[in-house]
Amino acid sequence: MGKETVLRSARGMRVVSLFAVGGLALSAAACGDAPEESGDSGTAQKYTACMVTDVGGIDDRSFNTSAWKGVQAAASENSNIDPKYVASSAEADYEPNLTGFVTQKCNFILAVGGLMTDATKKVAQANTSQQFGIVDSNPGVSNIYPMQFDTAQAAFLAGYLAAGYSQSGKVGTYGGLPIPPVTIFMDGFADGVAHYNQVKGKKVQVLGWDKSTQKGNFTNDFVKQDEGKKVSDTLVAQGADIVFPVAGGAGLGTAAAAQASAGKYSVIWVDVDGCESAQQYCSTFLTTVVKNIPDAVKDAVSKGAKGETLPSSPGFLGTLANNGVSLAPYHEFDSKVPAELKAEVDKLKQDIISGTIKVTSAAQPK
Repeated sequence: MGKETVLRSARGMRVVSLFAVGGLALSAAACGDAPEESGDSGTAQKYTACMVTDVGGIDDRSFNTSAWKGVQAAASENSNIDPKYVASSAEADYEPNLTGFVTQKCNFILAVGGLMTDATKKVAQANTSQQFGIVDSNPGVSNIYPMQFDTAQAAFLAGYLAAGYSQSGKVGTYGGLPIPPVTIFMDGFADGVAHYNQVKGKKVQVLGWDKSTQKGNFTNDFVKQDEGKKVSDTLVAQGADIVFPVAGGAGLGTAAAAQASAGKYSVIWVDVDGCESAQQYCSTFLTTVVKNIPDAVKDAVSKGAKGETLPSSPGFLGTLANNGVSLAPYHEFDSKVPAELKAEVDKLKQDIISGTIKVTSAAQPK
């Protein structure tokens, strides 16, 4: 699905990536060397939007991919924006990667993921005139623009859908790590199943997560697909016919196994519509709990390039009401999901937006 060509100098990092995500060709240069001078002395100085990925990498088909898509979208609409990224191979890379972009005087430095909170906060506090942004966290620092998402709302819809679509009466979920940006999905999913049971008088079980104890199944990794497959294999062996992995690229192991199972179970994907980001597995995706990172990032970069202020408070909070979170189309399952169930999910969405139904999670952004 993706092709990547990496050119490395003896010292710095300049990565030129050409790959397709959902049919969108993306290209980038990692900002490891000094920014290049404009070829025309009369040309306006570029606004550099520099992104540091989490360990999943730029082509994780999940949150890193979607954040980069947002940066690219802003650049496509404003030729003065110069998009760059550098990939983190380990958590130890966060701070030096962020600091490297400060040294190179990037106008906007984006950190992708809650795991980068501490490193971003440290570097931002040491460079108070530098504008930062972060996805899935709010460090509470004046020069960090936070972009957060109440994914429990959309995951609630996914849980209700899964409970209504399941034939076995068992659905499963697992996470990458037990951190708020992950468990918020799992909380919403479990509550959606519980709501279905309450409304319908059913007893659909959720395997892999207990909201009350905040205990469940985790891969402890966002990259290793074999770990994702291992966890989902256990859930399927226990009877789950729908699996909801909240584990970034590790979840692709579940998607591949579901495809190989010839319909034994289906998958609900996360972050970015799976039928766009991981097209080869579209036949296995019942839907996706979408976190609209692309639009949030695009908006932040575009505003920054126009000289607008990016406030640390309140920042951005994605909800069902502002389309910051949503359920993706059913794609190849569209004809398989009963019309009545579709209508119930649509009604449930409106009830959450209106406040008739309250979705709660200890992991929700404050």
